[in-house]
Amino acid sequence: VNYQGCGMSVMEMSHRSKEFKAIIEKAEQDLRDLMDIPDSYKVLFLQGGGSLQFSMIPLNLFHKSKKADYIITGSWAKKAAKEAAKFGKVNILASSEEDVFTYIPKVNPEKFSKDADYFYITYNNTIYGTRYTEIPDTANVPLVADLSSMILSEELDLTKFGLVFAGAQKNIGPAGVTIVIVREDLIGLASPRIPTLLDYQIHAKNGSLYNTPPCYAIYMAGLTFQWIKEQGGVSAMQKINEEKAALLYGAIDNSSLFHCPVAEKDRSLMNVVFVTGDEVLDKKFIAQAKEEGLINLGGHRTVGGMRASIYNAMPVKGVQALVNFMQKFERENI
Repeated sequence: VNYQGCGMSVMEMSHRSKEFKAIIEKAEQDLRDLMDIPDSYKVLFLQGGGSLQFSMIPLNLFHKSKKADYIITGSWAKKAAKEAAKFGKVNILASSEEDVFTYIPKVNPEKFSKDADYFYITYNNTIYGTRYTEIPDTANVPLVADLSSMILSEELDLTKFGLVFAGAQKNIGPAGVTIVIVREDLIGLASPRIPTLLDYQIHAKNGSLYNTPPCYAIYMAGLTFQWIKEQGGVSAMQKINEEKAALLYGAIDNSSLFHCPVAEKDRSLMNVVFVTGDEVLDKKFIAQAKEEGLINLGGHRTVGGMRASIYNAMPVKGVQALVNFMQKFERENI
């Protein structure tokens, strides 16, 4: 309630104050350090969630062919493509929907549109438990990626991307701030007719302070960036995440009751989906798990089953507790 003796909380201070300017500048620098963000990229702290980026991306990047390539790997990619189609031509290069999005489609680069303004992927798919393990080589076409559910969970070479974005609420902090990391040559392409607040250039020129940003969410994000640094950075987080995922997938693969429907090479590090094959038994598992303090294990309503989200904040011991319960449940139900 008295941030560094200034007499007020971050929740009430002016975004123009020297105190908040220091907060947002440190948050940006820490994120740059963690993700090794080149100087040729701008970091923007925006609002509207990942969903607003579904519109802002085409509004800002459609400028020559007004054409973009999309790969549909889940609900969020579908929504993004539908939104982009309002502003230009969207080529759906591939989709795994026919198999309930249980894999990441491989696409022959010859099918890529050489004149596309950008190429779009959803890096990790929360609902279906898949992730990219190989980044498409889009040559001179800027690659755009939704990193919302995996940012800071594994190392990425940002030079392979023209733009990445992420809602905060999975690995960064409370909902309210959306981070966009965009190469400078992709800024300033938007039509002058688009709404002011949807223009990346406005935010870039004003250091994300053109209007009042979500100050407290940015402050909390900054604390998380500091925490990740203290853990050893993104490489250290990746090792822990791989350990957690290996522990949980190993328990599933060695089980006679549980099954993971996702193609092994495309399995997510963040969202592990599994089923028993019996909806009644799935519901029993979720209910009993809750009694054990293992909550939010129900799969998305569109797919059912179970889903364990093991984001950065989930410790290894939390995954071990789930594995122990799964083994107990299996013994009692086979």
